[in-house]
Amino acid sequence: MVTKLDRLVLATQNKGKFVEIQKLLYGTDVDLLSLADFPNVSDIIEDGDTFEENALKKARFVADTLGLPALADDSGLCVDALSGRPGVMSARYAGPNSDDRLRYIRVLDEMKEIEDPLRTARFVCVLALVFPGGEEKLFRGVCEGLILREPRGTGGFGYDPIFYYEELGLSFGELTLETKNLVSHRGNALRLFAHFMENRIGLREEI
Repeated sequence: MVTKLDRLVLATQNKGKFVEIQKLLYGTDVDLLSLADFPNVSDIIEDGDTFEENALKKARFVADTLGLPALADDSGLCVDALSGRPGVMSARYAGPNSDDRLRYIRVLDEMKEIEDPLRTARFVCVLALVFPGGEEKLFRGVCEGLILREPRGTGGFGYDPIFYYEELGLSFGELTLETKNLVSHRGNALRLFAHFMENRIGLREEI
């Protein structure tokens, strides 16, 4: 059975993510909400071993708790020379109270002896769409790059200043937001989500 999709809860209180999805759904009959609209919903512990597990855990919890379709994401940086770290620990890689700079500095410190050709890495984003009736969809976006030896640029957030995107010859920290959205892991996942929504509710893909 296909569940009607006229209300959707974004399983985050991140305003930037909300605006991003809101723009995608503009002009449709989908009423987009976020966890900011439901302050009594408890925090969700992200203890999965994969991005898929964490995204599904968040979306399932919100869908079950509120009885509404829910969309959640989990994302991070995976470095080959570090056996895939920081991975699902990307947001907590330098400790629970660390900031973006401390996290990417730890990565740079751990890769001091790694030669340039072996500094391959990728950003990964997984979106999970879960309906109260049990229907689930996953959308995975990936962006390949290299880890720089020092940060470049002041844009973006997280590990962006040390992630080099070869096709443009710039770090993610040097890209404009518009350009980053065209090539990023989250942008790629959102395009897959948009294609699903196009088929589900007639949404025209424009991202």
